[in-house]
Amino acid sequence: MTRAVTVGVDGSPESLAAADWAAGEASLRGVPLRIVHAWLWQPLDVPIVQDHETQAKAARAVLREAEIHVTDRHPGLSVTSAVVTDTAVSALLAEAERCEMLVLGSRGHGALVGFLLGSCGQQVIAAATRPVVSVRARDKDAPKPERGEVVVGQQGTPEDSGAVLGFAFEAAAARGAAVRAVRAWSPPPLYAYSPGYLRLVDEAGGLEPFEKKALAEALAPWRKRFPDVSVTEHVEIGSAGQVLLSAAPRARLLVVGRRVRRSPVGPRIGSVAHAALHHATCPVAVVPCA
Repeated sequence: MTRAVTVGVDGSPESLAAADWAAGEASLRGVPLRIVHAWLWQPLDVPIVQDHETQAKAARAVLREAEIHVTDRHPGLSVTSAVVTDTAVSALLAEAERCEMLVLGSRGHGALVGFLLGSCGQQVIAAATRPVVSVRARDKDAPKPERGEVVVGQQGTPEDSGAVLGFAFEAAAARGAAVRAVRAWSPPPLYAYSPGYLRLVDEAGGLEPFEKKALAEALAPWRKRFPDVSVTEHVEIGSAGQVLLSAAPRARLLVVGRRVRRSPVGPRIGSVAHAALHHATCPVAVVPCA
């Protein structure tokens, strides 16, 4: 069964921007688009008129607006929609389980403040088992980035970053775009200099060559699988979030990983994904990694 690209909408300009991006992505990948709106009737304990049917009608209107918005721009796309009777976070997490990727809107407040992700988006991204893409509404006068790289952050071993690199290469291949793979590094603390680590660094010719070798090894299987995708390897000393953002000012898509770990305080996005989601100006895909 073909997995759809699913987008959650709420009637805001940001969610319509997300629907438009999701429709374009579904068209590129040759898969259907599914539009969902979460609505749960919860009467309030206040003395005001609360009409179930009126609110249900408003929920259906949100879907209808999004459907018209995407079908006008993508007339050949297969589109389905549904009002999901659940809270927003629960509904979106359930949808994420069975889709190719989940797309959400994110409110933008200019270059200095960046993204205002919102608690719902943070909870969904932190717990989803499939990639989640956050899309902000663009200014009317801003040019649409028809060209540009797919920028991806690579960390750890080839096994650690397989899912995020695979997503980035697939996205680049679908767009006919290049990949810029970014690996940030910092000198390790003194206690981390074990004899084995020092031997590997010495064999590589130093710390920076060691990091470049690690990136090249992680990219090797994906270069082989996607030979037509041009790749730029970017290794730089510094904070991972800062290095990644500095490499992506004109990116069409920024792809980052999120470690799937159990935590006493619940699922977390991680510092690098958090920085990308709040400050990148392009769509940001967050991919769960082992």
